[in-house]
Amino acid sequence: MATPVNEKSQYDDFPQEKNTDQKSIDVVETEEEYEYVHETHQFTWRAAIVGSILGCVVAASNLYLGLKIGWTFGAALWGSIFGFLILKAMARVTGTVFGPKENVVCQAAATSAGGLSSGFVTAIPAMYRMGLMGENTPKDDVVSLLLWTGCAAFFGMFFAVPLRSHFVINQNLVFPTPRAAAETIKSLHRAGSAAAKDARDSGFAMITSFCTAMFWAIIGFFIPGIFGAIHILYYIGKAAGSTKVMNADAIWQWNFTWDWAFFGAGLMTPGSTVFSFLLGELIAFGIAGPLMTDAGYLTGRAGFKQPLPPAVGSAQSWFLWPGVGMMVFTAFSELGVRGPALYHGIKGGVLECRNMIRKWQKKAALVNNSDYVSKDTTPEHELIPTSWWIGGLLVSGLLTVLVMYFNFHVPVYATIGAIIISFLLAFVGLQASGETDINPTGAVAKVTQLVFSRIPNVDIKVVQKTNLMCANIAASVCSQSVDMVGDLKTAHLVGASPRAMFLGQSIGSVFAIAVAIPLFLLYTQAYPCVLNQDIPNCPFAVPAVTAWQSVALLLTGEGKIPRESMILTFVCCALGVINVVIRHKFVPDRLKPYWINLNAVGLGFISPTPAIPVAMLVGWTAGEMWKRWGIRSHERLMYSVSAGLIAGVGIAGLINAAMTIGGLKGADILAGCGDENELC
Repeated sequence: MATPVNEKSQYDDFPQEKNTDQKSIDVVETEEEYEYVHETHQFTWRAAIVGSILGCVVAASNLYLGLKIGWTFGAALWGSIFGFLILKAMARVTGTVFGPKENVVCQAAATSAGGLSSGFVTAIPAMYRMGLMGENTPKDDVVSLLLWTGCAAFFGMFFAVPLRSHFVINQNLVFPTPRAAAETIKSLHRAGSAAAKDARDSGFAMITSFCTAMFWAIIGFFIPGIFGAIHILYYIGKAAGSTKVMNADAIWQWNFTWDWAFFGAGLMTPGSTVFSFLLGELIAFGIAGPLMTDAGYLTGRAGFKQPLPPAVGSAQSWFLWPGVGMMVFTAFSELGVRGPALYHGIKGGVLECRNMIRKWQKKAALVNNSDYVSKDTTPEHELIPTSWWIGGLLVSGLLTVLVMYFNFHVPVYATIGAIIISFLLAFVGLQASGETDINPTGAVAKVTQLVFSRIPNVDIKVVQKTNLMCANIAASVCSQSVDMVGDLKTAHLVGASPRAMFLGQSIGSVFAIAVAIPLFLLYTQAYPCVLNQDIPNCPFAVPAVTAWQSVALLLTGEGKIPRESMILTFVCCALGVINVVIRHKFVPDRLKPYWINLNAVGLGFISPTPAIPVAMLVGWTAGEMWKRWGIRSHERLMYSVSAGLIAGVGIAGLINAAMTIGGLKGADILAGCGDENELC
C-alpha cells in the first residue's frame, strides 16, 4: 500500500499488521457469472488513460510525501475506486459496457504512472547535494533525467513479467494490498443496491476528503499561522514565561500542523507504528537532542555543517546513524527470520536465471520441485508473449547501461553488476511483500550501496555517483517489480488478462515518464533547499535524501561519525535484530500488533520534524474513534478517505509550488505566527 523509500518505503519502514494467515495456495476467486457484466474487451484506451491520469495525481502526492518524510503510497486503491467512478459515468454516457476486468486495467495504469518517484526523493537529490552533478541544476540535466526515468519505468516493468509465474502462480502468495484492491473492485461491480450504495459512498468520501485537504492546504499557503501550524507550546510558554517551552515549538518544532496527508497516513497505519515513530522523534528531538544541545555538545535541531568544537554536530546529524542502523538491521532481520521464504525467494531467482539461459540455448526448462507449485490456468492468448518481455528487457537493459555510462559516468561493469544484483534482490523483496506487504527497498538499496562502496576508480566523485546510481537501479527495480507483480496478482484474483494489464502498465509508464521530470523541476525550482542543504528553514525534511547521501559518504570514505554516535549505532543495530527475533519467536500473535516497531523508531531518529508523527497520531486517533462509532463504515470508507486526503495535499503542493515560482510568496496573513512572525 505504501513504500517508504528511505529505508521504502512501502511498508519497509512502516510494516503493516495484515492478516496473512490465509493459505498460500488458493484458487482464483470467481463469482457467479450473473453478478458481473460480460466484457468483450478488457484493455481499453479509456481505462488506460483515465488510470494514467489518476496515477499522475498520486505521483504528485508521492513527490510531496517523499520529500517530506521519505514515504510514498501506491495508487492501487485510488485507481480502483476513482477509476470506477469515472469509467462508470463514461460508460453510462456512451452506452458501453464497463466491468471489473477493465477496472483492473485502469488500476494497473494508475499504479504504473504513480509509482516512479523513488529516485527523485532519494539518490538524484543526494547527488546534487553532494556536488556530483557539477554546477548543473535539474533544468540543465533534463535529457539525462528523462532517459534515466525511461530506463527505470520500462526496465522494472519488463523485469516483473517472468516473476508472475513464480510468485502469483507457483507460490500464490497472499499479496495483501493487491488482494484488497481486487476485493474492492469486485465489490464495486457486484449487482445489487448494497453494492451500488457502497460505490456511491466510496466516491463521495474520496471526493470530499480530496477537496477538503486540497483547499485547506492552499488556504494555508496564505494563512500559515492558522491553516498551516498551530503553535500551542509557544503561546503556553509565553504565557508561563518559560523560554524552554517556547523553544520546544519554535526551535524543535513540537507543534500541531494541519497536514491532511499525514492525517490520512495515520488512518491507515497501525498504532504500534505511529507510537514507535513518535517515540523516535521524542527521544532524538524532544529529550536527548535538547539536553545535549543545552550542554554544548550539539548545535541544535537540524543541519549537517561542520560545527566549531566542542560541538560535534546537530541532533539530526548525530542521530542519523543510529536511525539508519536500526532500520537496516530490522529490515534484514525481518527477512532473516523467515528462513524458508528467503530460501525459496533466492532459489526461485537462481532457477529463473538458469531457465532464461536454457531457453536461449533451446533446452528444456528446469522444473521447480517446491511443494507449492501450482498450474497456471490462464488461456494462452491472455498471457504476455515471451518475445515482448525478453525483447523489452534486452532493449531497456542495454539502454540503462548506455545512459548510466554516458550521462552519469557509471562504469559499464558496475551497471551490469547492479542489474544482476537487482534481479536476485527483487525475489527477496517480492517474497517479503507477497507474504507481509513489506517491500524492503531500503534494505535492497543499502545492500547495493555496500557492494559498490569501493570500485577501482581514482575519482571519488565517480565512486560516489556509482554508489548512489547503482543503488538507485536496485531500489527502482525492486519497487517497480513489486508494484507490477502486485497488479498481476490483482488481475489473477479478478480473472483478468495479464496481457491487458501489461498494456495498461505500458501506457501508465509513458505517463510516468512525462510527469516525473516536470514535477521534480517544479518542486526544486520552488524550493531550492531540496538540492542545497545549506539553505535554512526548508519546508521539506528530505530524510530519505539525507540517509542516502550520508551512507554514500560513509561507505566511500568521506563520512565521519562521532564516537558516541557510533556506539549508539552498534547498540541500535543489535536492538533491531533482537527485537525482530523476540517478536517472531516469543510474542503471541494477539500481542504482535501492539509490539514496538524499531523501523519506525529509526525513522523518528532520522526525520527532524516532530509535527509529522503528531499529525499521524491525530489521524490514527480519529480512525480509532471512527472504528468505535461505526466499524462497518470504517471498513467500507477508510481507504477512500485516506487516499483522498493524501492526493488532495499532493495536488495542493503542486499549486503552491507553482504560485511560489510565479512570485506569490504566500503568508499574507500572519496571525498566530509568533511575536515577530518567526514561526512562519
